[in-house]
Amino acid sequence: MLSDLPFTLTSLKDAYATGTRPIDVIDEIFARLDAVNDPGIFIHLRDRDSLRAEAAGLGAYDPSLPLWGIPFAAKDNIDVGGIETTAGCPAYAYTPEADAFVIANLRAAGALMIGKTNLDQFATGLVGVRTPYGAPRNAVDPLIVPGGSSGGSGVIVGHGIVTFSLGTDTAGSGRVPAALNNIVGLKPTLGALSATGVVPACRTLDTISIFALTVDDAYAAFAVARGYDPADAYSKLLVHEKLTAPASDIRIGVPDAASIEFFGDQIQKEAFDRDVAALAATGARIEHIDFSPLYAVARMLYEGAWVAERYTVIQDLLTRDPDAVHPVTRQIITHAETMSAADAFRGIYRLADLKRAAEPMLAGLDMLCVPTIPTFYSVADLEADPITPNSNFGTYTNFVNLLDMCGIAVPTAARRDGRPGSVTLLAQAGQDAKVASVARGFEQACSRNMGATPHSVPNPAPLAAAASDTIELAVCGAHMAGLPLNWQLSDRGGQFLRKAQTAAQYQFYALAGGPPERPGLVRAITQPAASVALEIWSLPKSALGSFVEGIPAPLGIGSIELSDGTWVKGFVCEASGTEGATDISEIGDWRKYLGHTA
Repeated sequence: MLSDLPFTLTSLKDAYATGTRPIDVIDEIFARLDAVNDPGIFIHLRDRDSLRAEAAGLGAYDPSLPLWGIPFAAKDNIDVGGIETTAGCPAYAYTPEADAFVIANLRAAGALMIGKTNLDQFATGLVGVRTPYGAPRNAVDPLIVPGGSSGGSGVIVGHGIVTFSLGTDTAGSGRVPAALNNIVGLKPTLGALSATGVVPACRTLDTISIFALTVDDAYAAFAVARGYDPADAYSKLLVHEKLTAPASDIRIGVPDAASIEFFGDQIQKEAFDRDVAALAATGARIEHIDFSPLYAVARMLYEGAWVAERYTVIQDLLTRDPDAVHPVTRQIITHAETMSAADAFRGIYRLADLKRAAEPMLAGLDMLCVPTIPTFYSVADLEADPITPNSNFGTYTNFVNLLDMCGIAVPTAARRDGRPGSVTLLAQAGQDAKVASVARGFEQACSRNMGATPHSVPNPAPLAAAASDTIELAVCGAHMAGLPLNWQLSDRGGQFLRKAQTAAQYQFYALAGGPPERPGLVRAITQPAASVALEIWSLPKSALGSFVEGIPAPLGIGSIELSDGTWVKGFVCEASGTEGATDISEIGDWRKYLGHTA
């Protein structure tokens, strides 16, 4: 019976292959909606008859279409042709002629768009109750807020009524509802999903996000929805990577004891400690880091110039009919009226400084693991204080988009009080597959149900090992993390792996010329010789040619012996290049040398 079927991608495909019709799925969706009886989920639910007709029009089962007959919903700041877009504000509403780029991709793959979901007005909020349409009820516990701003999109998936849904994410709106409704929330790399046909919040930071019951379902929807869109100035031509088995010794940064924050929620702390221990049990190397620089970045989102981006979207409406805007939303966005262009540039400069300060801390890590939310808040809490709980929800989310990171919120085992557990894995742009691959491990290791459904999360299928398409490269000078030429590695997809030392067979020089200052590493023919500090980076093989092409004489890439007797490719210097150079072999460390000269 369909009433007993989890609406995961695999379950529905199996059902279709054995004779279930999409029209039957549409009828079951409406039966589930009747059972839930929550009028706050949808702003616009499509007519059942038109959906049945569209489902019937799919014809015979076509497994070549990756989302054939798969139901989904979309946040009501994303255009669907012929259906009103409100962004949570009736006075703002308009009816687009065409689907948003992402909606068109999903429908072309056979997916069925069920309706437009409720949201915090103009996607401003993390709580899900700032809406004139009546807030949706949390799928797991109606006393808890649903989360926002993509509240309806999180709740509909939490109830298992659709396979996946689309939200948007500027400050955590694609992750906070996931934690509160016991589901997966995939926040992609900025530019991977086109924003054409999306009402912006902060155009430079926004991305469409995806909610699903499992990591694999979220990533499958992402694979279809993504694509380069020349009509979107912020769209990026990015390579889509398949999920592969994660390395067993990845480095994962977590907040240290001095900077981690749960706002007094001891149960949440226990759950996070348990989840970090589960990562460590897989072989991951856990590093505790000071999150203070990231919190400073987070504060820029609403204290800096980015609130003015929100203002540009509704400036005409605020001038024409300010009372049409939710009072809390209006209070937040009109703060921009006190700011100047000079404030905007000061904010941009401040963010650049904070990014630079965070670079050395993040350079040695594969990813971060954070609590998706620091604690839970009830609907009553928000009625008493509409601002503080919202701000606290953003503790581990607000900095992410400003730092151009990707991430995925994944449910973990329930807390000891029964509330859902959740962590978010974060990595630099383009590493969507890496964080999703690690997130799948929690589905295998944690006993839990999917959302508010009675169905246990299925064990994900084993992943193939990743083929090596990178080369290890040793750097000893200006290409090290945080130094002037490091961008030549990072812009080509370079990843810091580890620190190392050469064998005690080298001479080390500060070469003449510059800027920037450069060292020269020469294998010693005669003594004295020294061991020199290195950083080992991985670089995509496809990027190696362009990198080597830019290396000036007397430097080049050769083989370097490490202190453990292994060899690695890295920067070496021709002996003739040491003419006029300063021998710094005794120091043996470029950073220490720079400190001495400073």
